[in-house]
Amino acid sequence: MKHDIPDGIAVPAAWLSDFDRYLISEGTHERAYEKLGAHLIRFDEQDGVVFAVWAPNASHVSVVGDFNSWDGSQHPMHSSDTGIWTLFIPELTEFSVYKYRITARSGELLDKADPFGFAMEERPRTGSVVADLDRYQWQDHEWISRRSTVQALDQPISIYEVHLGSWRRIHDQQWGYRYLSYRELADTLIPYVVEMGYTHIELLPIAEHPFDGSWGYQVLGFYAPTSRFGTPEDFMYFVDRCHQAGIGVLLDWVPAHFPKDGAGLNLFDGTQLYAHANPMQGEHQDWGTLIFNYSRNEVRSFLISNALFWIDRYHIDGLRVDAVASMLYLDYSRQEGQWIPNQYGGRENLAAISFLRKVNEVVHGIFPGVLTIAEESTSWPMVSRPTYLGGLGFSLKWNMGWMHDTLRYMSKDPLFRRFHHNEMTFGMLYAFHENFLLPISHDEVVHGKGSLLNKMSGDEWRKFANLRAYLSFMWGYSGKKLLFMGCEFGQWQEWDHDTGLEWQALEAPSHQGVQRLVRDLNAVYRHEPALHQVDFDWSGFRWIDANDSDNSVFSFLRIAQDPDTFVIVVCNFTPVVRENYCIGVPVAGRYRELINSDLDVYGGSNISNGPAIMTQPVASHTFDHTLSLTLPPLATLILQPDTANN
Repeated sequence: MKHDIPDGIAVPAAWLSDFDRYLISEGTHERAYEKLGAHLIRFDEQDGVVFAVWAPNASHVSVVGDFNSWDGSQHPMHSSDTGIWTLFIPELTEFSVYKYRITARSGELLDKADPFGFAMEERPRTGSVVADLDRYQWQDHEWISRRSTVQALDQPISIYEVHLGSWRRIHDQQWGYRYLSYRELADTLIPYVVEMGYTHIELLPIAEHPFDGSWGYQVLGFYAPTSRFGTPEDFMYFVDRCHQAGIGVLLDWVPAHFPKDGAGLNLFDGTQLYAHANPMQGEHQDWGTLIFNYSRNEVRSFLISNALFWIDRYHIDGLRVDAVASMLYLDYSRQEGQWIPNQYGGRENLAAISFLRKVNEVVHGIFPGVLTIAEESTSWPMVSRPTYLGGLGFSLKWNMGWMHDTLRYMSKDPLFRRFHHNEMTFGMLYAFHENFLLPISHDEVVHGKGSLLNKMSGDEWRKFANLRAYLSFMWGYSGKKLLFMGCEFGQWQEWDHDTGLEWQALEAPSHQGVQRLVRDLNAVYRHEPALHQVDFDWSGFRWIDANDSDNSVFSFLRIAQDPDTFVIVVCNFTPVVRENYCIGVPVAGRYRELINSDLDVYGGSNISNGPAIMTQPVASHTFDHTLSLTLPPLATLILQPDTANN
């Protein structure tokens, strides 16, 4: 087959100009993927593929692949003083498999996948694949035109977090069970998300990764959607279908580290080109992965371009940046003497801070309305504040403290919850320091932590009641929402990436009830401005009573931009029915239940306050009017003034 492909020829200067090379070496080329990698072009009246790769410490680089029988002598590349090697190979076509054969200065031969490769072979093979990303005809123009409005911070954002490989698997005669493809997921996952009322899907990383058990967090092909589920065009189709259904797509993005796999970025040209050479700076000991060298300009260009690439070419609506804390701290998960301080003697990774700020500035500057979300687990200040104010520039930050505190509370026997009351109220001390997203993510239901349902205390009935009450509390609390797949119907087993969700559990009414509740919570959340318009300021939240620890009851107001528009949230976290429980309210008249997590349609005991409750002219909790409620056991009520009858 190698005789069918002509020799390579020098790449025209117009393709990779001196200015391109300068910007890449300066770290400011924001679309390096348009020049580096493998591109189908027409040059000198010949169709073919142009290749470009950065390998400044190599003594020789050639393109090898199925088209030249992996013979490194057939297609040698040409070098430049910026360390970029290029070659145009006429007559080469889409779907050709290739690698770069790099000769290190030591003489060692390295076969490497393309760092900018747009597609890769399916594991365990690691070759890059020539792909055309310009052929697909997008149909999501309406969504893109209104994305800035839909994803504004005063809008409802309810995220369904999904691992595509284990959301659902189908029977296959040859393999037993297999993955759904991107196109099959478009026909099944998207209608389910729409039915459940979510606004967004967040995908665990779909960039190509060799090991299923890494869930995508150890990336080999940063520019290649995984071939497990189909082609790049298939993934475009999936995103397009999401947008046509009114669903935003968020992508987990992993700039914090990369694996040591031989075909990847590790020792790419015989040196630690992408990481620090010193393992005290360049290696995550916990994960066995390498840390990007954020101070190297070409590495910054690689990563900034990668962030823009997914938004530009795949119309992704937001990036959830993984493991931000591990980037910010030089001593992250290290003992004394295992890390190197910065130039001022501190533990802050100044290069990573600069990089994160630059990514956020570039993304928000070029694609207004696209979200950037930080998984940041420490108290680093101003993560979601603008860079011009000294912040990191993210749109949202995961509220890990709220998640840990509230789940710990829910695991307690209700008899002892009175002694842990502050775990549910403490989050309000810092709730408006950041633009917080409330995450019940995959990390909380793996590695022996148990499913969300099994985190709840008590027998089976109490576990389901606690779960319904907790989810209703979460949807009523300030902050955007994220729930991992399977939690929405109370899966019993913790998540297993090797199997599908326990969809068979939905044969039981108790699981159907949780699913119906989440669907109704999403509907109320999207419909009621008080529940989403003012998530990040005290004007959108007011305690009615935060101190009733004896009864383990919490009550608060959620308030819209129009302060006359509000809802009331009351949570009873004991298995006791509380008659004539009085709370103060700001407006006299009739009130009705929007959500009662104890209704029989959700699997509860069906204790409610009827179609309406009238206030009494009695002052309480600093208000002039009082509601006397019946609080169902282990339940949350969301109430609203009945304006039609007031």
